[in-house]
Amino acid sequence: MQSSLDHVLIVLPAYNEEESIAEVIREIGMALPGVDRLVVNDGSSDRTTERARAAGAAVAQLPFNLGVGGAMRLGFKYAVEHGYDVVVQIDADGQHDPRSVPQLLEMLPEADIVIGARFAGVGQYDASLLRRMAMGVTAKVLSRTAKQKLTDTTSGFKACGPRAVRLFSQNYPAEYLGDTIEALVIAARAGCVIRQVPVAMRPRAGGRPSHNPLKAAAYLLRAFLALGFAYMRPAPPVAAASSAI
Repeated sequence: MQSSLDHVLIVLPAYNEEESIAEVIREIGMALPGVDRLVVNDGSSDRTTERARAAGAAVAQLPFNLGVGGAMRLGFKYAVEHGYDVVVQIDADGQHDPRSVPQLLEMLPEADIVIGARFAGVGQYDASLLRRMAMGVTAKVLSRTAKQKLTDTTSGFKACGPRAVRLFSQNYPAEYLGDTIEALVIAARAGCVIRQVPVAMRPRAGGRPSHNPLKAAAYLLRAFLALGFAYMRPAPPVAAASSAI
């Protein structure tokens, strides 16, 4: 396992996750011995940085909150500058099970991006009707662009291979839902191959969720706006092919 993880970087965007971050980092270390972990502290006002460093992760500090997209953009730039070929995004709240990471990595030789999909037959994920509607519509549209059936285009649990890492280090949206919906549109239009594997999600280990049922209607509108803006923007240059992992 060690040799296969030498060029893999786990990136954890984190905003006020002091309750869960240390345990998530330790759990990643147990599931993926020796893998490098980078916490991008997205302008937290709590002890996220201190607890992440004490648990053994490197920390990149943003001066103010940019959202997941801004944090991941920094993570991809860090990966390129430090020679990592693969970036795996894992939430800092404990919802993503690091034991599923090998499944994502196993598919990377035939794909540039592998999504850990919540609606692909494994586990149960509870979402409001409006959120599920938004997820369903965006999945159908993006499936056509990616020429591959995708069921979960808003999952933040993803593995990116060398071509996607280079692309996202230069072209990664920071807007709301841009880190999921728009990022996949950018990748597909640049010629990246996108696949998914079924994974189970877990309840948050701490902190507060970014959404709640009262915001479902706003989520629906924002998802459609994000999808529309993604296709309105100029397509990026076709990403250069990279050698197999």
